[in-house]
Amino acid sequence: MSEQVLSDNPTVLPEVTPKDDHAQSSLARDAWNDMRRNPIFLISATIVIIMLIMAAWPALFAGLFGSGDPRQCDLATSNNGPAPGHPFGFDTQGCDVYANVVHGASASISVGLLVTLFCFILAVILGSLSGFFGGWYDAVISRISDVFFGFPFLLGALILLTSFSERSIWTVSFVLALLGWPTLARLMRSTVKSVVDVDYVLAARGLGASNWRIITRHILPNAVTPVIVLSTLNIGAFIVAEATLTFLGVGLQYPAISWGLQLSAAQSLFTVSPHLLIFPSLFLGITVLSFVLLGDVVRDAFDPKLR
Repeated sequence: MSEQVLSDNPTVLPEVTPKDDHAQSSLARDAWNDMRRNPIFLISATIVIIMLIMAAWPALFAGLFGSGDPRQCDLATSNNGPAPGHPFGFDTQGCDVYANVVHGASASISVGLLVTLFCFILAVILGSLSGFFGGWYDAVISRISDVFFGFPFLLGALILLTSFSERSIWTVSFVLALLGWPTLARLMRSTVKSVVDVDYVLAARGLGASNWRIITRHILPNAVTPVIVLSTLNIGAFIVAEATLTFLGVGLQYPAISWGLQLSAAQSLFTVSPHLLIFPSLFLGITVLSFVLLGDVVRDAFDPKLR
């Protein structure tokens, strides 16, 4: 659509929609076709789904091979190895390690998902405002993000969490999200800037569309995909961050059950009771690796440069 048509006869123009809507749907369809033929995607997605179901309904999985109750303990079995009905053995308190590992998935994965969700929401809102309006919006948001970039992630989280007397899933998630949003916001800002001056956005402005409609109808659908992909990659990193902080003693607290708490309790007993460290580490490693591999496959599938 030419500038001459817009200036001479603007009243006969239909409502403008992004001209690349079909291209976007075609990209998503092609990406899905590529991913479902990728064995890495199938394996990682299957493991992620299993872990998500286990985190949502831990009692269902805990009762499959063990007692099912992570708080049913007997000091007479303290630190004992695997036994019938207790495939992972017992911890220092005589509790079933398998039940604790299964129930620990809820807290660890919940933190990873909550932090990712909080960071995504903040990044979309602040990155869109910064990239679309520019000016003082961009200056203020960029300087705020620079301040947070100045804090090392784990060190900043450690300092902030020590100021809380009680550290729950929500507290840890809030602190990690507070320090983790700037990278996504910068990415969102750059993608918004790359589409804010394209033809269909300029045409929508010429037709009198409101800023809200331009952002939600034309900008976000064409700018948010890279942020979604990076968020998928970040889930595993945030799960590791929670486990690391809990291992250091500034993350989740008892009576919560998480993989980080189990690793922290087992660190001094590895030589005498290695099962206390091996099984939580195994579940943590498999979960994080699955999220990372899934994010890699999604990133490659949606990257136009690789198509």
